[in-house]
Amino acid sequence: MRIDIEELSVEIAGARLVEDVALHAADGQLVGLVGPNGSGKSTLLRCVYRALRPAGGTVRVDGDDLYAMTAREGARRLAALPQEAVAEFDFTVSEVVAMGRLPHQRSVARTTDEDRQVCGTALARVGAAHLAGRGFLTLSGGEKQRVLIARALAQQPRVLVLDEPTNHLDIAQQLDVLALVRGSGLTVLTALHDLNLAALHCDLLYVIDAGRIVTHGAPHDVLTPELLAEVFGVRAHRVPHPESGAVQLLFDRLLPATS
Repeated sequence: MRIDIEELSVEIAGARLVEDVALHAADGQLVGLVGPNGSGKSTLLRCVYRALRPAGGTVRVDGDDLYAMTAREGARRLAALPQEAVAEFDFTVSEVVAMGRLPHQRSVARTTDEDRQVCGTALARVGAAHLAGRGFLTLSGGEKQRVLIARALAQQPRVLVLDEPTNHLDIAQQLDVLALVRGSGLTVLTALHDLNLAALHCDLLYVIDAGRIVTHGAPHDVLTPELLAEVFGVRAHRVPHPESGAVQLLFDRLLPATS
């Protein structure tokens, strides 16, 4: 399922945080959004999963205006994992994953055999079936991310939006989570902080700075030393990954020019 963002702008308290952004993800693509802190990544994604209303522009899922849909219809097409996705109460893992079925239920109190099967399958897909009876708050960071991805999969969306899904995870957990997302078969839009992870896993990258898209394209074409110096303020050295050949980056401070 395709997602298209056109001329999207966000204004809060008179400040324009996102300006005329256009972004496109084709069916099954993993598209990364990268940029420095405060560049507008999370603000943009909040508009995509309808936590924030844009001042202008549209978000379309397979050509249909997301904002013209009911909340239930939108949730059947698009699932999100925000940065601030936390559980205030110690639900069990099964209960957390079952929340993903709410858009498909006519009554909150009615959990069907189909719901239970879908949730069980989602937990198995992320390798977390053994956690079903555990309290969510007792899990490690990596386990929590797996469960939240299972909840999103149980929602049976066609588009998945993730805001910094690898934050606070160790490197093995980061690789596991992105492999899960990559193997989901969904169209995925994700903000990522780590440029090397973005280069390894994403089909396309969009670079955002000061609320505007600076450039977009394949990671190899986008992550140039010139762009990284301009947008991130670092000196970058490009090296090929020894197995995949994907561009990887080594960083130095960008020293001021001498006269």
